[in-house]
Amino acid sequence: MSRRTVTPPDPPAGGPDIVTERRLHGDGLLVAGLDEVGRGAWAGPLTVGVTILDLAAVPEGLRDSKLLTVQRRTELDRAVRDHSEVAIGEVVHDELDQVGLATALRIAAQRAVEALPRRPDVVLIDGNVDLLAGLGYRTEVLIGGDDRSASIAAASIVAKVHRDAWMVAQSPRHAPYGFDTNKGYATEHHRAALAARGPCELHRRSWQPIQALLGARQLAIEGPGSGG
Repeated sequence: MSRRTVTPPDPPAGGPDIVTERRLHGDGLLVAGLDEVGRGAWAGPLTVGVTILDLAAVPEGLRDSKLLTVQRRTELDRAVRDHSEVAIGEVVHDELDQVGLATALRIAAQRAVEALPRRPDVVLIDGNVDLLAGLGYRTEVLIGGDDRSASIAAASIVAKVHRDAWMVAQSPRHAPYGFDTNKGYATEHHRAALAARGPCELHRRSWQPIQALLGARQLAIEGPGSGG
């Protein structure tokens, strides 16, 4: 299947638009947008969202999810789900440790697209890597896509709202780490809890900072000169 990378000169002044979607719809193609969240977190799942927008009912104010307040993300998530086909694909922390980040991104993307009610003809993907390469999908990879494509921005929002809600739900069982506020990212509080307690079951133990912490704690337990 065909794939091309698109880098428009500047993002639309008013935020993501549906110019790309309209062009493809004009050729009779069903278009989906795809984006991931949780790539840089130290704990929790890697989550990919995918949306097929109704171009006659695109919610106003779609943006890259990181640029929105929690309240606005929640409102837009509801609006997107009311007027779109939406699916989520995830790779949880321990599976991610087994396969590595690059493979996990591809697995989560595949799971998301395959969970859609309909198979899209074209998938717009944020970034510079075709996460669906070799799987038979036509794709367009848009650098800075969550600032350019409404479908990708919508996917970013539903993925983040879904993942954040999951991390908040896990927080009571792992209260010292503050997952209800940091969502598994490396805030100062999170780092301090890790240094004091070590990782919990939701941490990505293959991550270099976690590996370094585990090594330091083991060395402290064994003491200097304990090797044989």
